[in-house]
Amino acid sequence: MSLIIRSLSYTHPDGEKLFHELNLTLGKGEKAALVGLNGMGKSTLLQLMAGTILPTSGEIMLSESCWYVPQHLGQYDHLSIAEALKIDVKLNAMQAILNGSIDPVYFTDLDDDWEIEEKAEMALTKWGLGHFSAHQFMGSLSGGQKTKVFLAGIEIHQPRIILLDEPTNHLDTNSRKMLYDLVTQHQATILTVSHDITLLNLLHKTFALSQTGIEVFGGNFDFYLEQRQEKVNALQAKLEEQTKTLKQSQQKARDMAEQRQKKEAKGKSAGQSNSLPRIVAGRLKSKAEQSTAKVLDAHHEKISGLAEHIRETRSQIQQYQALHINIAASHLHHGKILIDANNVNYGYHGNTLWEALSFQVRSGDRLHIEGDNGAGKTTLLKMITGAIEPTEGQYMSPDFSYLYLDQDYTMIKPDLSLYEQVQKYNHDGLQEHELKSLLIYSQFSQEMFDRKCIGLSGGEKMKLALCCLAISKQAPDMLILDEPTNNLDVQSLEILTSAVKNFTGTLLVISHDQHFIKEIGVTSQISLTKNSLHL
Repeated sequence: MSLIIRSLSYTHPDGEKLFHELNLTLGKGEKAALVGLNGMGKSTLLQLMAGTILPTSGEIMLSESCWYVPQHLGQYDHLSIAEALKIDVKLNAMQAILNGSIDPVYFTDLDDDWEIEEKAEMALTKWGLGHFSAHQFMGSLSGGQKTKVFLAGIEIHQPRIILLDEPTNHLDTNSRKMLYDLVTQHQATILTVSHDITLLNLLHKTFALSQTGIEVFGGNFDFYLEQRQEKVNALQAKLEEQTKTLKQSQQKARDMAEQRQKKEAKGKSAGQSNSLPRIVAGRLKSKAEQSTAKVLDAHHEKISGLAEHIRETRSQIQQYQALHINIAASHLHHGKILIDANNVNYGYHGNTLWEALSFQVRSGDRLHIEGDNGAGKTTLLKMITGAIEPTEGQYMSPDFSYLYLDQDYTMIKPDLSLYEQVQKYNHDGLQEHELKSLLIYSQFSQEMFDRKCIGLSGGEKMKLALCCLAISKQAPDMLILDEPTNNLDVQSLEILTSAVKNFTGTLLVISHDQHFIKEIGVTSQISLTKNSLHL
């Protein structure tokens, strides 16, 4: 076996217990996905495997060399490319030796890896980073370039175990294809955390992480979804049976209560008519009341137990089922020209992004803006939203309302609590219990209402953003999405996909996630390249 986890437990420094007695086994050469809700600890589990943090208890055994491609959120910006690739010590030793040093320490550090410079250069060039110096800081790179640096480490170190944490985040289409080929062709054992459905379907096993532990599915992501739906169907049938039994028990309890009242009334009547001696009638009455009370107590206990089972079953169903949230659209008639651009361009320091760029956007259009990293996609969105004006050409656009969701969901304010955030969008004066009901529907527990938004995961921010939109009842003419699927877990991606798919207004989306683009029903595309545009 390449990777074995036994009785693994982990508690956050703040005291929150994340894992308890986890077990996982991955064989040599196996390729598996690790899926689960945001906040379940998928990234933390990979960090534990990579050794960047230590478990509270339990064992992690890796039988071979390992390389970890992390999800980066700015924590590596202070490192050089060489430091991120863990080759800085070797490069420094190589340079010292070339400068004439015969210090044994440098030879020990180099470890006979005399081709380290060439290997690093070839690996970086393969991922389109050959023009960067190994001494350049990671903070100067784009998100996609940072991901490529860590992917280049696979080529340099040739590990036998590869841990990938959201490796397609920020990658353009061509780079994603390179990653897919790597995963398919590499002989290493691979464990991947990702929301990229195409990538997940290349893997032969799926581990589902939840509050109850890890469940193993012997197939790719589509197989996992099928199995999950079968579980939902079985739970739904179980829920229906439980609900039926509960109703029958409640009816039986009501019938018994009515019978008791009738018997009590009859006994009272018999006592008053003196048909039985008073002491005998009293004893019979007391005995009947005690017997009926015991039966009723037993039924009430059964009803209470059934109700608890129903709550548990509903909770299980909620874990598997995706939340449904609708984004309302305005009633703007289809076909109205919202944007009319003729020979527009935008320049930085005299350099323009594109050649003459001309296009129209009409209400009802569903446009995908596509292009490699650095092609100016986000700049085009800024032009469309009026944040910047073109430096060349004619750009005409009537006033229209739009909703802009970026990959960081910046509409969510980190210093506000969840309840304060939704209250900010409460333009119709909904009552407190109504707001809290909507938060609960959006899969936020009561314990989270006072928690600051700064601690939310990507998926939680997305669900809170959609909850805010539902509360505000905002109906935009245009929905604009800029890499909205980054940092989402698979179930959160399902929620977003469903909401966008059902949105009937105008849609503009930047995304390299081809599965997402296909699912949301894009009808046309703008492909941007440096100094050129293809409609």
